[in-house]
Amino acid sequence: MPKQILVISAHPDDEILGLGGTIARYIHQGEKVVIAFVADSGKARYEDETISLVKSCTIEAASNVGIAKTDIRFAGLADQILDTLPIIKITQWIEEVVQEIKPQIIYTHHRGDINRDHQIVHEATLTAARPYSTSFVERILCYETPSATEWAGPYVENYFVPNVFVDISSHLENKLSAMSAYKTELRPFPHPRSLEALRTRAAYWGSIIGVTAAEPFMLVREIQR
Repeated sequence: MPKQILVISAHPDDEILGLGGTIARYIHQGEKVVIAFVADSGKARYEDETISLVKSCTIEAASNVGIAKTDIRFAGLADQILDTLPIIKITQWIEEVVQEIKPQIIYTHHRGDINRDHQIVHEATLTAARPYSTSFVERILCYETPSATEWAGPYVENYFVPNVFVDISSHLENKLSAMSAYKTELRPFPHPRSLEALRTRAAYWGSIIGVTAAEPFMLVREIQR
């Protein structure tokens, strides 16, 4: 039976930046992947017409890694102001998605990202996936988000120290194609959200484990049954 994988992202593009290749690999292997976006209404940055464009880009990006529109969930919250909301509201929405999907594997943001929305989504995800109410969850992992993870301050609690790596050598082009769909988020090199930088980053992580390209993760919890 295919595994159920849930990717929880603060914003559209975070999911591709962090694990676009891993998502494509899961889909290629016949697994089920659902992506849940918490702050997908970019009212702090964009005009209404741009918000609509981002939504359409999100669907195109998902398609480029093999995910159907029906496997995308939008909370509809505004970006960059999640810290003005009661965190219970965010947690409850994530709980609803977790209970709907009943995933064996959950991916979420790293707690040390400089982006406050990422930090809040991380905390809300761990609360929503507490063991007593989500016994079906076997693994929770955090992904890096280029331009947010590495730009945090040089404090020990912010360090992203990966201990799980996924070989995406056969799926790197899917990741880059998906990122190309985010026309409002893509930046020219040497920005971390440029295609060249993402290719170089994947090669760096790949060199650590002896493959052409890889994506790194921090394992938060694993239950072996």
